[in-house]
Amino acid sequence: MKHLAVLTALLAAPLAQAAPITYDIEPTHTYPSFEADHMGLSFWRGKLNKSSGTIVYDKASGAGNVDVQMELASIDFGLDAMNAWARGDKFFNVEKNPTASFKGRFDGGTGGVPARVLGELTLNGQTRPLTLTVNQLKCIPHPMLKRDFCGADAAGSFNREDFGLSAGKDWGFKMDVQLRIQVEAVARE
Repeated sequence: MKHLAVLTALLAAPLAQAAPITYDIEPTHTYPSFEADHMGLSFWRGKLNKSSGTIVYDKASGAGNVDVQMELASIDFGLDAMNAWARGDKFFNVEKNPTASFKGRFDGGTGGVPARVLGELTLNGQTRPLTLTVNQLKCIPHPMLKRDFCGADAAGSFNREDFGLSAGKDWGFKMDVQLRIQVEAVARE
């Protein structure tokens, strides 16, 4: 019986030692991107060039949360005129609403890798539920910093009209937007 207690303690020790780690989003390797309809003819693709935030992740259980802040003035469609229009008062109005954010918690999955992030997107002063599917999540030792380093790709869609962004609807633009957040983050020291 004594051996069983020792064996149980040894097996449980790694689980007891697992703890959530806080990671800071690496802004030079994180570019939330999007795809939106253009009059039913094509899709405009773009990205947000400036973002920040944190991820708290327990690799053993897959639990954790995400907080990504995106600077709307950094929007980049690859066309300067479109970027300027999107920043202006007819769409994002970045003077009034300079950032968008996604905050959520990990859910589901197996082997410590969550299947999705249940959260909320805040855009144009409106906050709505949004679930992102986790397509990939991997952690490795950072080759230069010698700290834990994780990367992930998560995607979901939302209706931009729900956020008061219905420009182009009368011209046949579809309101669905695909959001993809590719992120890399390094463990805090």
